[in-house]
Amino acid sequence: MEMKPALTIGQYSDAGRKDSNDDCFGVMMPQPPLLATKGMAMAVADGVSACAAAKAASESCVKSFLDDYYSTPESWTVRTSVNRILSSLNRWLYGQGQAHSGPASRGGMISTFSGLILKSATAHIFHVGDSRIYHLRGGVLEQLTTDHRLLAARDKDYLSRALGAGLHAEIDCRSLAVAAGDIFLFTTDGVHDYLRDDQMLELIAAHGDDLDDAAREIAKAAFANDSPDNLTCQIVRVDEPGREDAESHYRKLQELPFPPDMEPGNVMDGYRILRELHASSRSQLYLALDEESGEQVVVKTPSINYVDDPGYLEAFGREEWVGRRLDSPHVLKLREATRRRRFLYYVTEYVEGVTLRQWMHDNPRPTLAEVRPLAEQVAAGLRVFHRKEMIHQDLKPENILIDPHGTVKIIDFGSTKIAGLEEIASPSRATHPLGTVGYSAPEYVLEHPVSNRSDIFSLGVIAYEMLTGKLPYGEGFASRRDAHRLAYIPATRHNQDIPPWVDAALARAVHRDSEKRYPALSEFLADLSAPNPAFVVDPGAPLIERDPAAFWRVAAALLLLANLILLTQL
Repeated sequence: MEMKPALTIGQYSDAGRKDSNDDCFGVMMPQPPLLATKGMAMAVADGVSACAAAKAASESCVKSFLDDYYSTPESWTVRTSVNRILSSLNRWLYGQGQAHSGPASRGGMISTFSGLILKSATAHIFHVGDSRIYHLRGGVLEQLTTDHRLLAARDKDYLSRALGAGLHAEIDCRSLAVAAGDIFLFTTDGVHDYLRDDQMLELIAAHGDDLDDAAREIAKAAFANDSPDNLTCQIVRVDEPGREDAESHYRKLQELPFPPDMEPGNVMDGYRILRELHASSRSQLYLALDEESGEQVVVKTPSINYVDDPGYLEAFGREEWVGRRLDSPHVLKLREATRRRRFLYYVTEYVEGVTLRQWMHDNPRPTLAEVRPLAEQVAAGLRVFHRKEMIHQDLKPENILIDPHGTVKIIDFGSTKIAGLEEIASPSRATHPLGTVGYSAPEYVLEHPVSNRSDIFSLGVIAYEMLTGKLPYGEGFASRRDAHRLAYIPATRHNQDIPPWVDAALARAVHRDSEKRYPALSEFLADLSAPNPAFVVDPGAPLIERDPAAFWRVAAALLLLANLILLTQL
């Protein structure tokens, strides 16, 4: 059966001995598909009572965390999403506090914050201040957060970190695996400063499944121990952490049957097939007429060869998922499904044009002025991927289209790495190297982490090939041995019209070591457009500085010649 995440929640909060309650807490359980792609959010915050707007500060923290998190792209990781939200929230709180501060106003909006995202059986924890999150498993209660306090005197301390206290906030982040039955306990200092861990543990155990009563009794026990502060306790039990088993995962992938073989004139869900555009062992592309809108579109169908391959089915679905979340004139657009689908397929815009591969056949020796605009448009499309924390992973001339107006579009998203979805455990995710040998960076075969620099490598190879008709590492990195032994072949060896500074830019873009590549697409494009002073070599400089490889080739030849002369004399 499918394992949907499920929680049991207990909550209690009271002003205690104070006039107002400046604490805030909450849990958000979204509907699918966000339940799977973003997970469930929970938090507690404690407004600093020395500030007049303490309640507003804590409410802003919890509300922004619970609401804004689900507005971030589904492709982002939990950490990226939460860090951006909390950084923005911190600046807003700080700005509001500065705007209303003054001697008589007790200005400032400052609050502690402890939040947790439960996604695919993993708890992602974010914390600043002295509110707390505990983890209870097997009768052991463990504090997961660190109190950010500084001792000022024997019995006096103060917060060393909080949201809104400064322009920049340092947030503690950690994650841990979650199992069914785990309990997370959220408390403010009015509770945990006046109860020992074993006392809270006993009260949770004493109330069994009634977590509301447990939370209430914990708060009351702290009050009875003379807590002078607000009292907030939130208990969340994980009944099902949300890790999908292989059987249910595969069944979900097979919800729609594969379409039958299509011929011109066939109609499928309102799309009339006009002709076949392309067929391979993995998929078919058809030019079709949308009979409802009158628009020409492309229908992509999976190959029947992979009907029982869950990895292929997941990649096919991922391609549609990615396409629906990218919006750029340089990325192929997917059409929204306006009718119920009876089969597994998806629909894209129709781009009349040629692949970059065909363009290179038609333009075997283009000028730098012709290559630059194409590289710039590919880079513009890649930026859209990278801003969504996606890596294309299979950039090559066959996956780039050029229309009659010269507009470039990136296609084929089946290999795309999506950071946010990588956090979701999948029984069928591919583990073999992706991409195409010749265009893939060596980190794929080395099984090192990939990043935007991996796509920059592929773009560098394509730019190199457009200018030379060759690849910078011959056949490319097909094995771990290749990744260590192959050396960059200077572009000037294939095309002497290429300026040395352009060759240097290409060499950096496709460097074997990802850390030595360009960190950003903009830097690569800048170095293709104008000489980087670091790459310009003085023509009068020694050969070893101008062309080290040529120097050592000449040196080796001279040594060989000298050895031959010595041998003849002997």
